[in-house]
Amino acid sequence: MDAIIKPIEKMKPFFDKVARNKYLKAIKDGFISSMPIILFSSIFLLIAYVPNVFGFYWSKEIEAIIMKPYNYSMGILAIAVAATTTKHFTDTLNREMPANNQINSISTMICAICGFLILSSDALDGGFASEFMGSKGLLTAFMTAFVVGSIYKFCIKRNITIKMPEQVPPNLSQTFKDIIPFAFSMIIIWLFDYLFRMVTGICFAKGVIQVFQPLFSAADGYVGLALIYGAMSLFWFIGVHGPSIVEPAISAALVLNMSTNLAAVQAGQHADKVLTLGAQYFVVCLGGTGATLVICLMFAFLSKSKELKAIGKASSIPVLFNVNEPFLFGAPIVLNPVFFVPFIFAPIANVWLFKIFVDVFNMDGFIYTLPWTTPGPLGIILGCGIKLLPVIFLVIVLVMDFVIYYPFFKVYDNQKLEEEKNNHFEVKEDDSVEVDGKVLDSKKILVLCAGGGTSGLLANALAKGAKEEGIPLVTAAGSYGAHLDIMGDYDLVILAPQVASYYEDLKKDADRMGVKCIACEGKQYIDLTRNPKGALEFVFKIMGE
Repeated sequence: MDAIIKPIEKMKPFFDKVARNKYLKAIKDGFISSMPIILFSSIFLLIAYVPNVFGFYWSKEIEAIIMKPYNYSMGILAIAVAATTTKHFTDTLNREMPANNQINSISTMICAICGFLILSSDALDGGFASEFMGSKGLLTAFMTAFVVGSIYKFCIKRNITIKMPEQVPPNLSQTFKDIIPFAFSMIIIWLFDYLFRMVTGICFAKGVIQVFQPLFSAADGYVGLALIYGAMSLFWFIGVHGPSIVEPAISAALVLNMSTNLAAVQAGQHADKVLTLGAQYFVVCLGGTGATLVICLMFAFLSKSKELKAIGKASSIPVLFNVNEPFLFGAPIVLNPVFFVPFIFAPIANVWLFKIFVDVFNMDGFIYTLPWTTPGPLGIILGCGIKLLPVIFLVIVLVMDFVIYYPFFKVYDNQKLEEEKNNHFEVKEDDSVEVDGKVLDSKKILVLCAGGGTSGLLANALAKGAKEEGIPLVTAAGSYGAHLDIMGDYDLVILAPQVASYYEDLKKDADRMGVKCIACEGKQYIDLTRNPKGALEFVFKIMGE
C-alpha cells in the first residue's frame, strides 16, 4: 500500500499548484459567492412542489406567485456568476500588478455582465430572451469573465488608458481610466458574437452547451462519475482540497442538471440526472469527502481503542453536518495507508448505487438544492422529493458503507489498541506559555477554510478561550475566496489545512494590507480546535513575533 501512496504523495506539490490555478480558483470562488442565490431559490421550490408529494397542489396563480422569487434569482444565476467570477479573477490578477496601478474590479464586473448578455441573449420585441441567463449560461459566464479580465490586464499593465490631470478627483479619474479597457472588451466580444452568429446561426451560449453536452452526458455515466469523485477523494487523501481542483470543471453541469431534473419533474417526467449538487453533497460526500459518516460512527461506538473512540465521539456531530476535517486529520484518515481503498471507493460505490436507483428503479435524482451542512440522511430524503425510494436507498447506502469500511476499521482499531497496550503517553507541558492578555486585547482573528465550516471550529475555540481568560479577543470564521474584502479589518488570518496550499497567495494580500497570516497543518489544527487555551497560546506566539 505504501508503494501506491508514496508516489501519489510526491505529486502533492503539483496538485497544490493546480488548486491555485487562477482560472480554476476564480470559477470556484465565483460559484461559491453566488451560492446564496441557489440556496435561497430552493426554498421556494420546496414550498411550491413538496406539498405535491402529499396530494396537495397549489392553483396555477398561487404557484406563479410562489415561483417568482425563484425565477428572478435562479433565472439570472449566470449573470451573477459572470460578475462574481470576474471579481475574483480580477483580484487574482491584481496580485501580479503594481500596487499603484490596480485593475478596477467594479468596472470588470460591469463589463462582464454586459459582455455576457451580448453572447447569451437574443433580441426580442422590446427586450431580449432569458433562456441562457440561468444555469444554461454558466459556461459562457466563466469564459466572459476570463476574456474581460485578460483584456483589462493587458490595457492597464501597458497604460493603454485615458490619463487625467492630477487635479481631477480620483473617482472621476478612475472612470476615464476604465473607458478604453471597457471599450476594447465590449468591441471584441461584440465582433466575436457577430461572427459566431453569422457562421453558426445561434448565440455563443447555445453553441457552448451543444459542444459540452456530450461531456456532460459522459460525466453522468458510471465511468465519468467514478473518475470525478474518485479523483476528488484521492486529492483529499493526500491533503489537497479535492473540490478546488475537480468542482470548477463540473460546476456548470452540477447546476444545469439540477435545473433539468426540476423541469422534468414539473413536466411529469423522470428526473434522470445523477451528477448534481445534491448528489455530491449528500450521496458522494455522506458525512464529508470519503463518505465518512459511517466510519466516524464506528470509531465512536465500536472502537476498543480509547483514542479512536474519543476521536469518533468528538467528530460525530461535525461529520453529521458534513464537516469532516476534524475526523480526517484527527484519526487520521488523510495519508493513512489503512484507509486508502475505502476512502476512494466508498464515494464511488455510493454514487453508483444512486445511479442504479435512478436508472433501474426510476427514482428521481436530486431536484432541490439544500445547504451542504444539512445532515446527509436528511439531505437525501428532502433533496429527492420525500418519497419511499430515497428512504430505501438511504438505508442500503449506509449498510454498504459499513461493509466497505468495517474490515479496514478493524485493522486500524487493532493497531491502535496494540499501541495503547505497549505505550504510555504523557502530555508534555514544556512548550506551554502564559497567554498575555494585553497582547491579545481587542485583536481580531479571522480563520479561513474552504466553506466556512471547519474554520468555525477554531474560531469558536479561540472565542471560548478568550472568554475564559477574560480577554476581549474578536474571532470570525470565513471561506477562502470570499475573504479579500474583509481581511484588512483583522490582525491575523489563519488558514485551515484544507486551504493551506493557498498560503503564498494569501501572504501577498496580507503583506499589502499589513496583516499577519499563517497556515496550519492537519493534526496541529485539530488539536487547537479541541484546546481553547492552546489555541490562545498559538495565536499569542504569532502576534508576539
